[in-house]
Amino acid sequence: MLKMSNIQKILTESIQLLTQSDSPRLDSEILLCHVLGVTRSYLYAWSDKQLSIEQYSQFKILLNRRIKNEPIAYITGYKEFWSLNLQVTKATLIPRPETELLVEQVLTRLTTNSQKQIIDLGTGSGAIALAIAKERPYCHILATDSSKAALKIAKKNAKSLKLTQVNFIHSHWWKNLNTIKVDIVVSNPPYIAINDSHLNQANIQYEPKSALIAGKYGLNAIQEIIAESYFHLKSKAWLLLEHGYDQEKSVCKLFLQHKYKAIKTYYDLNNIPRVTVGQI
Repeated sequence: MLKMSNIQKILTESIQLLTQSDSPRLDSEILLCHVLGVTRSYLYAWSDKQLSIEQYSQFKILLNRRIKNEPIAYITGYKEFWSLNLQVTKATLIPRPETELLVEQVLTRLTTNSQKQIIDLGTGSGAIALAIAKERPYCHILATDSSKAALKIAKKNAKSLKLTQVNFIHSHWWKNLNTIKVDIVVSNPPYIAINDSHLNQANIQYEPKSALIAGKYGLNAIQEIIAESYFHLKSKAWLLLEHGYDQEKSVCKLFLQHKYKAIKTYYDLNNIPRVTVGQI
């Protein structure tokens, strides 16, 4: 049982309690920093500082949530992506580091002063759209989502980061976008198969299923996006998609079936096929 004490002892005891975590020290430090409103360096500089009763009680509540495998991002309400501090809730998927590859590939197709038109389909917390907006401030970006709750969070993130060139619209993929045509379409859609064993992982249980699952083979959303995007892309425009580790061949086949050119798959830092692109 965690006992009220100084920072060092509380961290030591909480680390021992987080037996299910792959990073018990980091988890403990992030939660304690969140409670105290300090940086991690503070924990080492003031390791003998006593917590107040209120701080201790709050930390214990958060630690118990983590012990039950709730993701750190949902506990603190924030997740860093592309050096942006993004608000997240259980209405949004937690941005993953590997998705930064998708942002990188978009940026390689845009000059620094580019004024291209971009659509981020299924924006969630706004991570992809806002990362692009940060790096290419003259681009015109439209971010969509079928979840009004997710869009609300994305709009909050855009406002707090002062990235005003991003607009948001409620839409299931292309449904509410009429005949718009753009230079780049980017998306990190749901791509997990309905019976995939990864869905049994404890932390994933907390994330919105609509942002994860896409039919029997995990390809429903990807297939729909590839088919419909063809009619919304200008000449020589690009579609960039994130997908699962075992979907490279299937995704490339779909791009070919719908007459895309210059199809290429990019691998993430773990050497896993993560992003496939195609050009009109």
